Amino acid sequence: MPATSFTAELELYGPGSKPRDRFSPAAARQYCEILARTHYENFTVASWLLPAKLRPHFCNVYAYCRWSDDLADETAGGDASLQLLDWWESQLDLCYRGTATHPVFVALQSTIDEFEIPSDPFRDLLVAFRQDQYRNRYETFNDLLDYCRNSANPVGRLVLYLGRCHDEVRGQLSDSVCTALQLANFWQDVTRDYERGRIYLPLESCRRAGYTEAMFERHEFNPQFRQLLADEVDRAESFFRAGEPLVEQVPRELRVDVRLFIDGGLAILKAIRRIDFNVWRTRPTVGRWKKLRLLARAWLWGARS
Repeated sequence: MPATSFTAELELYGPGSKPRDRFSPAAARQYCEILARTHYENFTVASWLLPAKLRPHFCNVYAYCRWSDDLADETAGGDASLQLLDWWESQLDLCYRGTATHPVFVALQSTIDEFEIPSDPFRDLLVAFRQDQYRNRYETFNDLLDYCRNSANPVGRLVLYLGRCHDEVRGQLSDSVCTALQLANFWQDVTRDYERGRIYLPLESCRRAGYTEAMFERHEFNPQFRQLLADEVDRAESFFRAGEPLVEQVPRELRVDVRLFIDGGLAILKAIRRIDFNVWRTRPTVGRWKKLRLLARAWLWGARS
């Protein structure tokens, strides 16, 4: 959510807020649903494809992820954000002890109980958000994968728990898809990230291609950058392809969503290729009509499967 909006949320429900009575489960669920519908542009489409019984639980998980992200990125940063993330993890502890008072955790507690979700994926996300406060460069691709293991992969694991189909085989396939989605987002947002002081392109790959920090500063598009990004886009696609078998291994009610997320990520990579990798000049996006075609194709595929 926008920083000004989140500041208001933090005043109401953050560590400095005045104690108040525990939210009722119904009020907490409503809070999470409003948060999801007003801050996640694809939620309406994604939720429409889900069975009604799962939608509130997806809202609850999304609300946790949204608050975690905003505590890291929409606050003062550095030590201040680290303290807020520590507070947030303490609220997670209360949730697992059944004594939560924050609306997100009051709602999330019922989801955790019903689907027997361990705390690990929730805590792993916080590892990545903490890392964002002190690390803004990655030396090797393996270093970047370590970041993705905490920043993206736990979300896929949570979805598997909601589908009652989490095991290590599906978990590894999900990890491939989620890592690919994170990488696609990085390569889509090279400019935005650099303007925030972050480079996710592995530094060893930059050196191998001959692309320097000075070129980053100038937003220079040249043959070195084209080759650098082309290689990373290909690598991201290989993760999507490795995770594709997951579509057939999740319950029918999740298949269209999983197919749509994979196709959407591949569409981002295609958009990057379509602009000849010049993400300095244009942020590659997937247009509305393309999204509708992806949705229609995923829905038709699901109807036949």
